[in-house]
Amino acid sequence: MKLLRHRIEFGTSAPIQFVDVTAQVREWVAQSGVMNGLLSAISLHTTARLTLNEHDPALQRDMVAFLERLAPAKAPYAHNEHTVDNRDNAHAHLLSLLVNASETIPVANGDLMLGAWQSLFFVELDGPRTSRQVELQLISAD
Repeated sequence: MKLLRHRIEFGTSAPIQFVDVTAQVREWVAQSGVMNGLLSAISLHTTARLTLNEHDPALQRDMVAFLERLAPAKAPYAHNEHTVDNRDNAHAHLLSLLVNASETIPVANGDLMLGAWQSLFFVELDGPRTSRQVELQLISAD
């Protein structure tokens, strides 16, 4: 058994944004040479998360609109009265309660075991941001 680690980094361009990171993760898994194992991916941020969902632009717009309705950015939140980084982001922290910080995906035959419509999304809840990171760990069963 072996353990491999990798970090992907990118920026985001919208207050709430779904960034499909499936291709980057698949590429790293393929390059790792691991045929069978378990991949763990975690967002390294409290106001950004990971989720598996369908890659459909209309659905992504629906998901953004849904999250905006659940916790409006301009609502009066106590957290915004004394922020540590001058960002009024209480809404992002509240939304993060609803989305996973990490996902675990089996690897078989050198590829992610995802359903036909599944993609791995980084969910930005407090953007835009110049640097966001996802940490990957791959445990090989080979």
